[in-house]
Amino acid sequence: MISQEEAETEETVTCLHMTFYHPCQEDKMMFRCLNFCKREQVRADEMAKFGRDSNICHYNLLDTRVSRIQFSLQFYRKLHSSESCFEIKNMSKKTKLIVDKTELGYLNKIDLPWKCIICFGDYQILAEIQEGEAMDYFETHLHLAQVPILQERCLPSPQPVPESGFSSSSMSSQDKNPIEIDENESC
Repeated sequence: MISQEEAETEETVTCLHMTFYHPCQEDKMMFRCLNFCKREQVRADEMAKFGRDSNICHYNLLDTRVSRIQFSLQFYRKLHSSESCFEIKNMSKKTKLIVDKTELGYLNKIDLPWKCIICFGDYQILAEIQEGEAMDYFETHLHLAQVPILQERCLPSPQPVPESGFSSSSMSSQDKNPIEIDENESC
């Protein structure tokens, strides 16, 4: 029997958590081929591909509006560093991929931020990287969101406050007509 002091240190694994949302997910069931709530291992030398073609993509989205290969993720280590990263590449000729606020055209790629939102068409994916030490593989952990990841917030634009210090909402209806005053005139 091996004592705890003699046992090998367990290596942590980098895990990419991805939470998916589509407004028609209950009707169209485009995520039915994804394995939610179960971690899956992906070899470090493989590219994780997401798209419609089940012969090419391990992560299959059942939707005719999705490209055969929509996007790919490549796991790598930074040069002279133990930091693990993912590179995301848009593989769709027809649909732009948006990573946070960066728009990627066909074959454009960037480093995936440690936490970001990936969008294409009506799809929204929250991606979060949990760092680990393993170099031979990483894990994916997929989740399904019940509400939109991006919430469109329509906030009223703030009304400018004139130099007098009174906002137009606090003035009577007679005072709402602007009066032009020369800067050099004193009141």
